[in-house]
Amino acid sequence: MKATQTYLLALLSAFLLWLAWPPHTFAAPLLLVGLVPLFIALDQLIAKREPKTGKKVFLTAGLTFLVWNTACIYWVYNAISAYNNPAVALVISLIPYGLGALLMTFAFWLYYRFRTVVSNKRIAYLALVSFWVGMEYLHATWDLAFPWMTLGNGLAGMHQLAQWYETTGVYGGSIWILVSNILAFEAYKAFKANTGYLKIRPALGWLIFLIVPAGISLIKYYGYKEKTLPINVVVVQPNIDPYEKMGGITPAEQLKTLVHLSDSVAQVNTEYFIWPETAIPSYANEDRIRSTTEYMAAQSFLNKYKNGTLITGIESLKFYNDKSTLSAKFDPDNNQYYDNFNSAMQVENSANVQFYHKSKLVPGVEKMPFPKTLSFLAPVFAGLGGTVSGWGWQENPGVFYSQNGVGVAPVICYESLWGGWIGESVKNGAQLIAIITNDGWWGNTSGKDQHFLYAKLRAIETRRWVVRSANTGISGFINQRGDIVKQSAWWTRDALKRDVNLNDQLTFYVKSGDIIPQILSLIGIVLALFIPYQTYFKKKKA
Repeated sequence: MKATQTYLLALLSAFLLWLAWPPHTFAAPLLLVGLVPLFIALDQLIAKREPKTGKKVFLTAGLTFLVWNTACIYWVYNAISAYNNPAVALVISLIPYGLGALLMTFAFWLYYRFRTVVSNKRIAYLALVSFWVGMEYLHATWDLAFPWMTLGNGLAGMHQLAQWYETTGVYGGSIWILVSNILAFEAYKAFKANTGYLKIRPALGWLIFLIVPAGISLIKYYGYKEKTLPINVVVVQPNIDPYEKMGGITPAEQLKTLVHLSDSVAQVNTEYFIWPETAIPSYANEDRIRSTTEYMAAQSFLNKYKNGTLITGIESLKFYNDKSTLSAKFDPDNNQYYDNFNSAMQVENSANVQFYHKSKLVPGVEKMPFPKTLSFLAPVFAGLGGTVSGWGWQENPGVFYSQNGVGVAPVICYESLWGGWIGESVKNGAQLIAIITNDGWWGNTSGKDQHFLYAKLRAIETRRWVVRSANTGISGFINQRGDIVKQSAWWTRDALKRDVNLNDQLTFYVKSGDIIPQILSLIGIVLALFIPYQTYFKKKKA
């Protein structure tokens, strides 16, 4: 096979994966075969055993994953450029464009290296699955985290096939998709090399592997019944241009818009009002929040609704006498340290106020990666226009409890990508998931659609309703099966109301968390260490 053919196969895989990725919901099943052209190309490269085969494998797989990642998340540059100058935005954009693709490529390169020391094909494929899922888990847990392109997220486009995420979480989807591609590739090879029953047996095995999980999922989907425990919820989409939000429109005007939209659809018995991320844009001292104009306006609004509770985004401050947190900054005017937070705040018809601080921060934009290790680069990073200390955060997920005893998981912006994080809130008592976001930085691109669709997977994993309030983007309601039952249009001022059912039962995934990627990561580490061991052993034996 010529190099041109190899790269064309790599590009074909990138195209199929892009076509199958949200928001292209109609083509989601292509994920189950999208990697086959890449497997064909790599298998032929490996079979030749030419010099520098490892380099060729790396470049071929890298072409697939770089093109696929960039095609799906091209819009990231828009979001990053909103915070930084264009040069810095371009550099930071390499994290989602290149780093995710690099980790995927490294998984395939490790698979190639493992094949050179282990002849057992099944063990080699186990290694590939372990390496891949291990890289996905790494990209969700380290300081450069950006798990947007986790393979299992692709089934958000056809959530009827992902109902078993209540057991496995999104990584179960990654495994299903990857193993399906492996089996399809083996069926392709058998079809070319054999005759008779041997020709079709691998294809039958592949079809069974497709049909059984899909069938289980469809049975779960059509058989799922929600326990009736309704509350009335209002979500608001004020549609305030994010570039005007922090200066073009006063906080008082923004509050007036939020109150008007809420009143326009609320009922006497409405229990929750959900306002979007940074709905209250003024920096407020959390310890003195009750004396602020914005808080008093919010409480005045709630006085009309006896059982009403408001969850809203707010930019808040917390002051310390010493450097109590890693992210704390020094204020020479007050001789104090402080943190600024991208927060969610719960307000009731009482003096009780609760805060949750966004914890999954965008690397490079909201938080300097590895701040302890890279602190010496802080002056350089600040000079380029990046964020040094960044936003503050909290170490554990939160749950807001209302005076009626209802628990809600507050989720801010792209925290909705972390199923395990949200699962912890549910385990701690959340009966409802409230996502507040501001997707307007991305513009009218597929980013806002992907972000909205991914929320369906959180509903399935936890069997909780998701209520979503976007300043700009898409607001709406998603039920416990992952169905979108109501949504707003893009760039439209709107308020939606809906009765949603609370649920206090815990799924297996919520109870166990991300145990699957943790186990596979450990297996991947052991198998990866076997590569240099076996190489050394062979050299010594020779």
